[in-house]
Amino acid sequence: MHLAHLLSLTLAALFYIQFKGRDASMSAGKGATELAPAQAPAGQSIATFAGGCFWGLELAFQRVPGVTHTSSGYTGGEVPSPSYEAVCSGRTGHAEAVQVYYDSSTSYPKLLDCFFEHVDPTTLNRQGGDVGTQYRSVIYYYDDAQKQAAEKAIQEVNGKLKAGTFRRVVGNKVVTTLEPATDYYIAEDYHQQYLSKGGRFGSPQSAAKGATDRIRCYG
Repeated sequence: MHLAHLLSLTLAALFYIQFKGRDASMSAGKGATELAPAQAPAGQSIATFAGGCFWGLELAFQRVPGVTHTSSGYTGGEVPSPSYEAVCSGRTGHAEAVQVYYDSSTSYPKLLDCFFEHVDPTTLNRQGGDVGTQYRSVIYYYDDAQKQAAEKAIQEVNGKLKAGTFRRVVGNKVVTTLEPATDYYIAEDYHQQYLSKGGRFGSPQSAAKGATDRIRCYG
């Protein structure tokens, strides 16, 4: 076998393990999806974001001071109680998303800052190697105040992209959409706080408030 051909096969295998293997490894996930309440507990507020693989985005929000609860789930689709496998097929219309409860010690604009720090808002239906409509980036708003704050944040990010002062990303314009919140289904138990519990390789990543360690979704 020629060395070049062997190398190409090896690279293909590595690609499959990294990106496709994720779907296969999740097939044994436990716990059916359930419809989440449409509002937060008393004294708290609710927010929902979609931006690629929910594992990494959930950990990012876990680290925000004032965030009291996070969950990984599915929203924006047409099929009730979707499974992970169905969402990954791209046929249910859902996006992988993260829902957050937060108290008055933080604010919605701070959550927006966290979101834009951890997603590439310029790639359509894609975050890094994760490609498909289920990986689209969306800000789901629950009231006019959230909608207005998100519109302002998008405008500010677009301004930074135009000026060249935003961090390095693929594109030069925000394609993240702004949509009213809809039914949100809590994902299977296996996905909840996935990275802080050890992830694929049993190596927990810090969910401590204020932690700044690099988030690793796949290793």
